[in-house]
Amino acid sequence: MKIGLLPLICCVALCCHAAATPANAVLVLEKEQNTLVIVDPASLTIVARIPAGENPHEVAVSDDGKTAYISNYSGHTISRVDLVAQKALPPIDLGAMTQPHGADFVGGKLYFTAEGAKVVGRYDPATDKIDWILGTGQDRTHMVIATKDLTTVLTSNVASATISIIQKVAAGRGAGGPPPGRGPGGPGGRGPGGPGSPPPGGIPPPDWQITNIPVGQGSEGFDLTPDGKELWVANAQDQTISIIDIAAGKVVQTLPSTGDANRLKITLDGKYALASDQTGGGVLVIDVATRKPYKTIKIGTSTEGLLMAPDGRHAYTTLNEKDSVAVIDLKTFTVTGEVKTGRGPDGLAWASRK
Repeated sequence: MKIGLLPLICCVALCCHAAATPANAVLVLEKEQNTLVIVDPASLTIVARIPAGENPHEVAVSDDGKTAYISNYSGHTISRVDLVAQKALPPIDLGAMTQPHGADFVGGKLYFTAEGAKVVGRYDPATDKIDWILGTGQDRTHMVIATKDLTTVLTSNVASATISIIQKVAAGRGAGGPPPGRGPGGPGGRGPGGPGSPPPGGIPPPDWQITNIPVGQGSEGFDLTPDGKELWVANAQDQTISIIDIAAGKVVQTLPSTGDANRLKITLDGKYALASDQTGGGVLVIDVATRKPYKTIKIGTSTEGLLMAPDGRHAYTTLNEKDSVAVIDLKTFTVTGEVKTGRGPDGLAWASRK
């Protein structure tokens, strides 16, 4: 009798809610407990724990701040959570697209990666359908960012040590030809396949073009500068940071990092880049303008997930070995608070309800 009631008791304990979800909340995935934690950033208290599916890795939030989307890395689903009602919703079944990981919600749609299928995809909540899929041809297509103008999607490919820049083909460029400088005809795209050349056999032009750019080994976390001109990439295995010029489509500089930096975020004002360190070296702060180390925030344990608060004054990083999340003051670059979580905190997101 007691054994039979145990799963029910655990479920009730997991789903109980201490308080309503605040209008602004920090979301934390407890990877080893398969749960999503809602944290009140004002009081640094946990207000709810909600089932997040098996092996949750990354989380993104809808534009209205009411729904969280969580990649379930061990399978082929994306879990959904109603943040207002604090309850799990039916998951999105991705079918053959296994090992979903990266997640970014932009323009009313969810962009995601699926490592097992080497693709980036897009889910439309309005129609409850996956309306776009594109293969990268790269191994372990991991994190994803979609630009606000919806013309560019960026992914990191860990095992291939590349970044994929996926760009919407501009109208009038030519019937399927590559942009200048990338055609088989050499600089300027002259010769067969250059701009203006008709596609062979009358094949319709592609909607998207992929450029795979070699970076360092173990390329995972990355972020765009606020002006959209540069992509900074943390290469965990090489312990380097690659800086990509988006317009030129190439790495223009490689900087040394510290430890196994698997996540990187740039402050909202574009002045600093923060890189995590899984070996316990704290968080490295780099001056974006000078490309020089500015400071190392000593934390005393491994740091992984990174999140910038929309107020531009605080950042959050997960301390996996301590089962907690640290709050970083972006003016002093010091740790000013900590939230104790469950086991394996990793993915982070900000939810602002509208």
